[in-house]
Amino acid sequence: MAKNTLYNKVWDRHKVTTLSTGQDQVFIGLHLIHEVTSPQAFAMLRESGSKVLFPNRTFATIDHIIPTSNQARPFSDEQAEVMAQTLAQNTSEFGVTYFSVENGLQGIVHVVGPENGLTLPGMTIACGDSHTSTHGAFGSLAFGIGTSEVRNILETQTMALSPLKVRRINITGKLRAGVYAKDVVLKIIQVLGVKGGIGFAYEFGGPVFDAMTMEERMTVCNMSIEGGARIGYINPDQTTYEYIKGKKYAPTTDKWDEAVTYWDSIRSNSDAEYDDVVEIDGSAIEPMVTWGINPGQALGVNDALPVVEKLPTSDQGTAKEAFKHMKLTEGAPIAGTAINVAFIGSCTNSRISDLREAAKIFKNRRVSSTVRTIVVPGSIKVKAQAEAEGLDKVFTAAGAEWREAGCSMCLAMNPDKLKGDELCASSSNRNFIGRQGSPTGRTFLMSPSMVAAAAIAGKVVDVRTYLGSAV
Repeated sequence: MAKNTLYNKVWDRHKVTTLSTGQDQVFIGLHLIHEVTSPQAFAMLRESGSKVLFPNRTFATIDHIIPTSNQARPFSDEQAEVMAQTLAQNTSEFGVTYFSVENGLQGIVHVVGPENGLTLPGMTIACGDSHTSTHGAFGSLAFGIGTSEVRNILETQTMALSPLKVRRINITGKLRAGVYAKDVVLKIIQVLGVKGGIGFAYEFGGPVFDAMTMEERMTVCNMSIEGGARIGYINPDQTTYEYIKGKKYAPTTDKWDEAVTYWDSIRSNSDAEYDDVVEIDGSAIEPMVTWGINPGQALGVNDALPVVEKLPTSDQGTAKEAFKHMKLTEGAPIAGTAINVAFIGSCTNSRISDLREAAKIFKNRRVSSTVRTIVVPGSIKVKAQAEAEGLDKVFTAAGAEWREAGCSMCLAMNPDKLKGDELCASSSNRNFIGRQGSPTGRTFLMSPSMVAAAAIAGKVVDVRTYLGSAV
């Protein structure tokens, strides 16, 4: 088993006891909630006459169901309005801090946590959302959980977890121009598979991650779950500390040095032992595009689609299903495939750096007349910053719609949905059948810059042709 890793240190520090089931009872330092997986949990508390044990450790926001085109209340969707009212009532009754539209702090749960300094190194974090692994970018252990677990944490601030193995994933070399964090994580999932991480925590490291900004690191950790890993994390460093410093809930000046000392102490040791180590050459990674119905079905933008019979037998069934659903031709190039919709947003790629990179592609260009394009910031703060920099004007001048903050077309639990068998170039995290609101809708996952390039061209293209980079 792994030894002296960040995972081991943080787990041991938060372990309360070993249960009769063989699982560990683990204390959760930060609990993030939203409107979809919390109502039933609060209802269970009422039924048992329980309270939230540590309300100061729980923070709420509204993101999945909130519309992004018009957020005037009441929402046009009656169910969404009821869910919004329920969240406001629950947080008020149980004394939980609520990041709402009204107080200007609303946003996607995995955006508002980091941007407010709630997410810190060495923490254990839980949220009723698969992509809680995002927060591992700070050197925390962050778990996506179900509604019953949301209830347990509200009442006890603990949860039962099975210990994990640790796989170290080193990305060597240097990324080429036009290759982004999204391409890195899609490459990792392509190599290791969507089930390759089952039973593992992924520790990401190497020179490529050392050079990444915090927002880029969040993109990679966000999709750890898509590779089957329960969590993914990156050891904290000076980049981490500079991002955190000065944020609303970050350690204050008089406690800063003490905090950094702790954060440094939980880094994986130089002699740490891992259950597995994988190395990938970052300089060889191309801009990536998914072609199928899970994030592991991906390839470089200039590669040809696979031929089913040439794939491993274990992959052929899913590949056949994917080709049928996606209406693609085996062996054909992915580049040149026409799209109908372009979506830039989601907890994976809706932060200010994502919007800046997309704006570079949109600037002084026009979206194809055949492509419906929406750009959705990850939070009210991100939206305000983008507008202060004039990015919104770049998007609208190009013919894209600039929206309010929310999850939008990632999960489509709101009005932002695909229609029929529309094909969407998306910066989100999942390309499952029906994920974007239509049972016949189709999704290509790619970086925000690649999405912008596809929106302009009306088809899948190598973004490097717009950057003037060698292909």
